[in-house]
Amino acid sequence: MKVLLDECLPLDFRHSFRDIQAHTAQWTGFKGKKNGELLEAAEAAGYDALLTVDQGIPHQQRLGDQKLAVVVLHSPTNRLQDLLPLVGRIVQVLAAIQPGQTIAVSSSD
Repeated sequence: MKVLLDECLPLDFRHSFRDIQAHTAQWTGFKGKKNGELLEAAEAAGYDALLTVDQGIPHQQRLGDQKLAVVVLHSPTNRLQDLLPLVGRIVQVLAAIQPGQTIAVSSSD
């Protein structure tokens, strides 16, 4: 599984995923790309999923025709300490998510 972390996530969050290739938008050169452009670039680069805290992506983008899946994280903030409790659930979701699917993960899951 190859996962892209949106630029709104902390850089060190990529180290939280064992057995998953997690890269940041900064590392890939995708920093500053808008949602549609980011999704297209990630898919073209062979990513399987995008992790983001951007709640608007599912409403702004049509994902059903894409190979890329999106996991939208709901946490109090986008700080590392608030995101770390979601890692176990994120890994479960990534194991089951299908291309073009969007799944939300929150601290209450």
